[in-house]
Amino acid sequence: MPEHAPLTVLETYQLHGGAWPKLRSDHLAERSWLDRFCDLLPTGGTVLDIGCGSGLPVAGDLIGRGFKITGVDGTPAMLELFQHNLPGVEAHLIDMRKLAFDRRFSGLLAWDSLFHLSPSDQRGMFACFHAHAESGAPLMFTSGSSEGEAIGDLEGDPLYHGSLDSEEYQSLLDKAGFVVLDHVVEDPSCDFRTIWLAKRKE
Repeated sequence: MPEHAPLTVLETYQLHGGAWPKLRSDHLAERSWLDRFCDLLPTGGTVLDIGCGSGLPVAGDLIGRGFKITGVDGTPAMLELFQHNLPGVEAHLIDMRKLAFDRRFSGLLAWDSLFHLSPSDQRGMFACFHAHAESGAPLMFTSGSSEGEAIGDLEGDPLYHGSLDSEEYQSLLDKAGFVVLDHVVEDPSCDFRTIWLAKRKE
């Protein structure tokens, strides 16, 4: 008999969304990066959280700092967690590849989410970032450390990750009108995430 097709990323998160709170601790290893991101935002600014997941701890931290969050996630189970954890906060069920808000935001965050797209889909996201960022808005996202694809694991099911190389991310950001402020590969202070912090040119 033929094997079942592997689950997509959204299907995997939908299946295991209920397990996410115990898998994602409340510890903010990313606090110092969030500090830098927030320093670039206006007081009370708006942040588009792309792939918002359960909303904790990242969106919750930003709300605690006085920012207005709009969360988007492509998985109903994760969005339900977000709305439970952060009642009354604006949230939408949207595949990030189909983002099309008719407004711009003070900042864009794609933390631990962009790298779940294929390399070709990631390339298409940079025009989307441009379309949703106000002049001077920071953009922060995580990526892989080098070009390629990898399969991780979530509760025993495969979880896809993809990445471009650093030179291509730099080029895509430049073409989309962003200047890179910092880029750290496998930052040991942030659970070895590879991080990009950029700003839309004014």
